[in-house]
Amino acid sequence: MVTLQQQRILITGATGQVGGPVARQLATHNTVVAIARFGDAAAKADLVANGITCVPVDFETGDYSALEDDFDYVLHFAVAKTNDFDRDLAANAESLGFLMQRCAAARAFLHCSSTAVYEPDGHRRFVETDPLGDNHRAFGFMPTYSISKIAAESMARFGARAYGLPTTIARLSVPYGDTFGWPLFQLAMMRAGHPVPIHIDGPSEYNPIHIDDIVAQIPALLKAASVPATIVNWAGDDVVSIEDWCQLIAEHHNLEAIFAPTTATIASVACDTTKRASITGPCTVNWKDGMQRLAAVN
Repeated sequence: MVTLQQQRILITGATGQVGGPVARQLATHNTVVAIARFGDAAAKADLVANGITCVPVDFETGDYSALEDDFDYVLHFAVAKTNDFDRDLAANAESLGFLMQRCAAARAFLHCSSTAVYEPDGHRRFVETDPLGDNHRAFGFMPTYSISKIAAESMARFGARAYGLPTTIARLSVPYGDTFGWPLFQLAMMRAGHPVPIHIDGPSEYNPIHIDDIVAQIPALLKAASVPATIVNWAGDDVVSIEDWCQLIAEHHNLEAIFAPTTATIASVACDTTKRASITGPCTVNWKDGMQRLAAVN
């Protein structure tokens, strides 16, 4: 097992909802450097207060000259979602290549991808070798997202082979925690009396994964890094529908969960987690426990 203690770790996307908690937890026992634009002064101040060194980097330019290259591990969570193809391909794919080049001496590289790379296929439980496609633009939602994520995976595969850099490409499902995530946004909708969009091909099924498990599984995912790159679904053990988790959260707050079937939302993306379980073991946070925690905190 990779032991993440007394290591030099580079994290991108540390001002985000997933990268932030990861950076803060790892900083308790490691030297953590975060790179981002840091346009939000408060977010940067919070990272610094947690002992994290912040180095400003513009991912669209791919200029890492201000960054040292002596990291043990690199965790790449940053993602650009401007809806401009030129900008998002530069920030998500081209910049990734330059980052891997800069950090080629690292022991392992974890690239956080997304299950949004899979070609929509009803209620199939996607495995890592299934066809890729655009599951966002057809529904009018973040039109550049799937395409730029697929492009980034291609770059990560190239970087692993070109630089001999052991790499894991982890396709993240629906991340959530006590204070963030899609379920929390849906709770706000229910409180406001708005119906929650679900796809007409119901139920809308995913594999939500709690931030506790995301953090806990990182060492195993780094250990699994290889050349060529290891590709794995980073998804929770349970296939759960939006309808079911919203109903559970609504009951906690004595709300009514109202749903609006539509084609203008993402269709189901449920995953087979056999490969991930063989790498990380089972998740520790059951989806019901995780959603009840979210509901209780909010």
